[in-house]
Amino acid sequence: MATEIADGVWRFDCRGVNAYLVFDDVPTLVDAGTPWDEAAIRRGLDEAGIGVSEVGRVLLTHYDLDHVGTLASLAPELDAPVRAYGFDAQLLRGARSPPIRNHKGLIQRLGGLVTDLPDLDVLGVRDGEAVGSFTAYHTPGHTPGHVAYVSEELGVGLLGDLVAESDGDLDPSEWLISYDTDAVATSVRSLAERAPPFEVACVGHGDPLASGGSEALRRLASTL
Repeated sequence: MATEIADGVWRFDCRGVNAYLVFDDVPTLVDAGTPWDEAAIRRGLDEAGIGVSEVGRVLLTHYDLDHVGTLASLAPELDAPVRAYGFDAQLLRGARSPPIRNHKGLIQRLGGLVTDLPDLDVLGVRDGEAVGSFTAYHTPGHTPGHVAYVSEELGVGLLGDLVAESDGDLDPSEWLISYDTDAVATSVRSLAERAPPFEVACVGHGDPLASGGSEALRRLASTL
């Protein structure tokens, strides 16, 4: 199911995870669901009024099975660069493998058995870099290369799995699904300090916040 949660911001409800479409300078797909969500992504794009070939950019918050899953199946119709950070970009390119000595790395290694790597241009993004109207913020902890994107112009924060929504509040990524929860806490505080105000908080899990996004992030940061 696709829902327009703010003007030009669409949520695609996938299998236990959210992907998003944002009409920025180009139509921008944000994360891409699980390997079993191709139909949901295609249907969501159609409901938002565009085809797969019209997506101009993919912003990846991080590499996980439930965030990169449909990229391979959408290509070659999807002919857009994927922006990702550091270690997670290397995982998506197949240049590195998740470490098995970290519990989350082991989960990623197992998830890779059912996740095809996409034949797409994977371009690195730097902390503080502008991509369209968004600024990238490196927010490690959930994964080493996790990155959030905030557009002051659109009033939108793309928070990935740095946090999750629960009963209208934001919670930090939990130990089981994180490389380093201390780094998660540091990243939440850093993002709350560095990012400009935004209303819409797009999270990977739970319901996105249609208003008060940066306030909710600051409330969480004050408890960590």
